Amino acid sequence: MSERFETMIDLLRKGRAKEIQAETRAALDAGHTPKEILEQALMEGMRIVGDLFKNNQIYVPEMLIAARAMNASLEVLKPLFLAGDVEERGTVVLGTVKGDLHDIGKNLVKIMMEGKGLHVIDLGVDVPAQRFIDEARAHGARVIALSALLTTTMGEMQAVVRAAEASGSRDAFKILIGGAPVTEAFRQQIGADAYAPDATSGADAAVAILRA
Repeated sequence: MSERFETMIDLLRKGRAKEIQAETRAALDAGHTPKEILEQALMEGMRIVGDLFKNNQIYVPEMLIAARAMNASLEVLKPLFLAGDVEERGTVVLGTVKGDLHDIGKNLVKIMMEGKGLHVIDLGVDVPAQRFIDEARAHGARVIALSALLTTTMGEMQAVVRAAEASGSRDAFKILIGGAPVTEAFRQQIGADAYAPDATSGADAAVAILRA
C-alpha cells in the first residue's frame, strides 16, 4: 500500500474531513485512479473502523466522524464515478420498518455499506412493506435491508417478505434483516434470506449477496 493511502486511512479514522478531501485531490493529481482510492484507502479505512466498532474499541461518535471524512473524500470522487471510472458495485434499498422510528442502527449500516462501495437507497424510518418492494424494483436493487429496534415492529419484516411474494418478485432480490431484537431464528421463521447482528456484518452480508 502506498504511503499516501496509509495517510488517508489514518485521516479517515480520525475524522479529518477537510484534510482527507485535500489528500484525495492530491492522490488523483499523482495519478491514482478513483477505483484505487476507493478500494485501497476509503474501503480499507472503513473496514478497519468497522472492525474496531464491532470489537467495541470505538463507539458511535467515532463511527460518525469517520463516515463524515469518507463522504468528504467521496465528494471529490463521485463525479468521476458518474463518468464511468468506477464499476457499479450494486444497489441496496435500506430502511426501518413501518411503526418504528429508530434510525441509529440503520444509519450505521448505511455508513458501512457505503464504505464498501455499495449504492444505498435510504428510505428512512416508518417504511411500509410495499414501498420497499416498489423502490427495489425502481432502482434495480438486489438487496432489501430491513431494520427494527422494537419487538412490536418485527412482524413488519414478515410483511415485507409477504409483499415480495405477493408481487411475484420474491426471487428478484434478497431480504436482509437486523436490529437489536432480531435473531437468526426469527429470520428462518419469516423466510428472510439473511440476518446480520451488527452494522459491519450487515454490510458484509450485502456484499456477499451482490457477489453471488
